[in-house]
Amino acid sequence: MNIFKNLSLICLLFLLNGCYSIRVYSDYDSEANFDSYKSFAFYKSGIDQVEISDIDKKRILKAVEADFKSKNMLISDSPDLLVNISTKSSENIYIDNSFYNPYFYGWSPYYYGNSYRRISHSTSEGVLYIDLIDAETKQLIWQGKGIGYLDNRTEKRDEMVTNYVNKILAKFPPISQEINN
Repeated sequence: MNIFKNLSLICLLFLLNGCYSIRVYSDYDSEANFDSYKSFAFYKSGIDQVEISDIDKKRILKAVEADFKSKNMLISDSPDLLVNISTKSSENIYIDNSFYNPYFYGWSPYYYGNSYRRISHSTSEGVLYIDLIDAETKQLIWQGKGIGYLDNRTEKRDEMVTNYVNKILAKFPPISQEINN
């Protein structure tokens, strides 16, 4: 019995650790000159359409701004880059079929079993897209995507969002594929 208790605790720790992990992907226009981008602004009309709370939008934009400023980019009214965000989420529900309850039916000597399906747990997986658009050409030049599990605890939300944004933007600007000889 104690082994099962310890195993449950270990599984819970792995699950909680997984809540803060994020898978990051990015893609970019190989013809874009990323060294020429020195300033940015947020694409307000695109961001206004994102269906998340205004508080979460504010967290994301604050984290993007801090990351770009750490890369010596300036926020500007006439920017080189426009920053847009979008999100998607899905809920994964896990069903446990292993619960079994045998019982007698009437006076018959035979057992009739009844298995129950129950929801063992559910998780919410979220995707955050950060799009960078060339302000002059209005063309998408870079897109970062972070996929991770959402945590509804508000005391960790600022830290979690900042962590997600930083991991996504760690891939910007893209490293050149060419090797200088």
